[in-house]
This record gives sequence, C-alpha cells and structure tokens, in this order.
Amino acid sequence: MTKLCIFDLDGTLIDSLQDLANAMNHALQKNGFPVHPHEKYRQMVGSGISVLADRAVKNSTLPYDETIKAAILSDFSACYTDHCMDNTRPYEKIPQMLYTLRENGILCAVNSNKPDAFAKKIVRTLFPDAPFSEVFGKRDGFERKPSPDGAQSIMELLSCQKEECVYIGDSDVDVQTARNAGIAFCGVSWGFRSREELQKEGATFIADDPDDIIRYVMSR
Repeated sequence: MTKLCIFDLDGTLIDSLQDLANAMNHALQKNGFPVHPHEKYRQMVGSGISVLADRAVKNSTLPYDETIKAAILSDFSACYTDHCMDNTRPYEKIPQMLYTLRENGILCAVNSNKPDAFAKKIVRTLFPDAPFSEVFGKRDGFERKPSPDGAQSIMELLSCQKEECVYIGDSDVDVQTARNAGIAFCGVSWGFRSREELQKEGATFIADDPDDIIRYVMSR
C-alpha cells in the first residue's frame, strides 16, 4: 500500500523552463557568453544550478573558471529571484491530482535539485493550499539528486518505509534517485525529457496524464 508520493518539481509538477532559461541566458549574456534557445534547456536543467551553469557554457571557447562560474551563478540567482514566477505554472490537472491523493490518505512531498529557497517559494506560491507534508530543495549537507539523501530524509521525517513510497519524476535523474533510494518509480511524459530517456533508464510505468498517477499509486 502506498503511503507517500515524493515528487520532483520542475518538469513534473510545474512547467518552469522559460523562467529558468531566461535567468540563465541573462547571466550568460551579462558575463559575455552566448545564450541558448529555450528548448535547448530541456537537456540542461534537472541537476541543480551549478551543473546548469557548466552545461550552459560547455561548448564556448571563452575562459571559464570558478570565479567566472560564481559570477554566472550570482547573476542567475538575482534574476531568478525576481522572475521565477513570470511564466512558471503547474501542469494541467496537477493540483486536482494532489488533492485526490491526499483525500485518499496519501502523503505528498517535493524533492528537487532547485535551491531550497526557490523550491519553497514556488511551491508556496503555486500551491498555496496544496497538502505537501515536506518540500526539500537542494540544501547544505545533502547531496543533490540522484543521491537518495533528500528522499530518504523525507521518508524518515514522515515515518514511511521504502515499500510504502513512490517517486515521481520526468528525467533519468529521477529514475536514478528512486533506484538509489530503493523505492518504486512513476515517470511522467509531459516533462522536460522524453519517454525514451525514462525507458532507457529503466522506468517501467510512465504516466501520460495526472490521472494515471492516481491510478498507479492507488493500485499498489
């Protein structure tokens, strides 16, 4: 029986790609690097902003060291702080899905590689009445996904066993996180990555609609 659903945030619960792309493009341009089309960021996001910066400058011939990276990350964070909600919205039917799960006694939590302050701000703004028991962004002392640190901490805080949990996400990183935490995984097809990526990583169930998540979770 499922007692806890742990959700990835970006690309799973919310479509945040444009705001992430805008903020990183702002930081790149400010530091003299070429910018990227928004769609290219689908393959860059998902592993935290430090990795996002590395991926965004990967093919540039310009100098890139820790000092320059720190400037890019600072400019990204300043821009994203002011503009993280410009275009970011929940995917269709996500709020209803969350309420249905909780109405059936299933706890819901968020485990994201987005910095903790941003994750909490966005969840609080977009889901003001959503029944999340825990919201974990990337925080000091916890390795980023695919480390199981965040998921395991959430399970401990909510007193849930591995066999009682489902991890829900849109990327290979999420499949790996679930595997590393020893819990079941449910992929989503509407996110930033492809169904093929999820299947290649070993996902055996992929939801095409939030109602599919409800059916999968309730059937376990």
